[in-house]
Amino acid sequence: MKLVDTHCHLTHGRLRTQLEAVLSRAHDAGVAAMVCAASDVPDSAAAAALARQHAGVFFTAGVHPHDAKDAEAGYLERIEELAGADGNVAVGEIGLDYHYDFSPRQVQRRVFAEQLALAARLAKPVVIHAREAIGETLAILSEAALPGGRVVFHSYTGDAAEVRRVLAGGAYVSFSGIATFNKADSIRRAAARVPDDRILVETDAPFLSPEPVRKIKVNEPAHVAHVARCLAAARGIDVEAFAEQTTANAVRFFGLDRPA
Repeated sequence: MKLVDTHCHLTHGRLRTQLEAVLSRAHDAGVAAMVCAASDVPDSAAAAALARQHAGVFFTAGVHPHDAKDAEAGYLERIEELAGADGNVAVGEIGLDYHYDFSPRQVQRRVFAEQLALAARLAKPVVIHAREAIGETLAILSEAALPGGRVVFHSYTGDAAEVRRVLAGGAYVSFSGIATFNKADSIRRAAARVPDDRILVETDAPFLSPEPVRKIKVNEPAHVAHVARCLAAARGIDVEAFAEQTTANAVRFFGLDRPA
């Protein structure tokens, strides 16, 4: 079984300090590729360095809504530079987070729109973080000159009604360990509605350890297999077929080399 962890944070201290072991366990679990997501400019540069050093590791470059308030003048030029580096597969993670509001909402919206415009100009896919802000996220996306098929909503936690709105714009939808939690029936129902060619799996490591390893507080890419098994069951298909399907989707969306 070959899988792609389409969203993890390998630069995070809890993973970076044991990276060789983390990558080895991922390989043993059948994880053929990982997309290291970034949260700000320095993190994007660190992710780029990891991608240069490790086969099968790719990265995104972008400013997370939590960090939008700290985006300094010239940040877009630096993101553009990193987005052109070897191993970059998307601009992200970008979007809106109205749950924590770590950055003022108007700043979040501005930085999100600026990065969408950059991604459109560079013809790069985008990785979206949207928490308690689906409506405004979709509204800003609708104003961007970016094809829907170049957008993925990562770690999706909305219900079936919300996922229909996301899918209407042509976006991909990615599910993390949250979908495996006992009380996540609404998320699993949403996952069952996503078309075969637009569903992805991820860990969001080192966060959100899935069942049955939820008590392990440092999540890692090897655990994406648990997410795949849960979603395959929710969709009523064999996990091997689901793994092949989601891997093909990841290869197509991010433009990855086909995992061996």
